[in-house]
Amino acid sequence: MTLSLSGQRMLVIGGSSGIGEAVARQAASAGAVVTIASRQLDHLNAALKRLPDGVNSQVLDVEDDACVSAFFNQHDAWNHVVLAGSATKVGSVRELALEDARAAMQNKFWGAYHVARSAHISEHGSLTFVSGVFSQRPVVNAVLQGAINSALESLARGLALEFSPMHVRVNAVSPSTTATPLWDRLGPKGRQDKFDTMAARLPVGSVAEPDDIAQAILFAATNRFMTGSTLLIDGGDALV
Repeated sequence: MTLSLSGQRMLVIGGSSGIGEAVARQAASAGAVVTIASRQLDHLNAALKRLPDGVNSQVLDVEDDACVSAFFNQHDAWNHVVLAGSATKVGSVRELALEDARAAMQNKFWGAYHVARSAHISEHGSLTFVSGVFSQRPVVNAVLQGAINSALESLARGLALEFSPMHVRVNAVSPSTTATPLWDRLGPKGRQDKFDTMAARLPVGSVAEPDDIAQAILFAATNRFMTGSTLLIDGGDALV
C-alpha cells in the first residue's frame, strides 16, 4: 500500500538531519505539509536545501518549556508530531559529570515531556517519540541512555491512555545504530570502523540507514490501530 499523507500537517522536531530529516523527506513525498524544527537555524537552512520544496522550518528548543508552549500556541493543531532528535553525552555512571547527565535527561526525556504537555494535535492524530535499543539491552558506559529510553517508552504508554479521550495516538520507535551525521564526530575512519563492527555483530549484517527508521516512524504515526506501542527497529541488536 502506498502511504498517503495528502494535506496532513506534520511537525518533525529534530528534522534538520539524520532520522528526522528522513522522516520529513518521506512525509513530504507522501503529500504531507511538513515543518521541521530544531534549535539551530543554520542546520535548518541547510536541511531545507536538501528537502523537497514546500517544507517549512521553525527554530524550537524543546528543553525550554516556555518556548515550547509559546511555539504550539502560535500554530494550528498538527495531524502528526514526531520528536526525532536528541543529543546526549555518554559515560559510566561514576564518571559522567552530573551536569552532563542532567543535561541528557533534560534534552531527551524532558524535551519530550514538554512537547507532550503543550502540543496541539488534531483528533485521530499522533505523537511519536524516538527512543533507542539500550532500553532493551543496557550497555556499559551508556546506562543513563538506557534509562532515558526506557522512561521515554513508558511515557508514550502512559500518554496513550491520557490522550485517548482526544483520539490521539502515542507511540515510540526504538532504533539501533543508524548511519546519521551523529557519528561524524569519530572522523571518516572511526565512523566506518564503528559501522563495520556493528554490522558484523547484528543478525541483519548492516547498520540502519535513516530511511529505515523513518519508515517505521511513519508507520507508527499513520496506523490508526497502533497506540502505546514501541517498535523495535534494531536489526536484531537486542538479541545479541
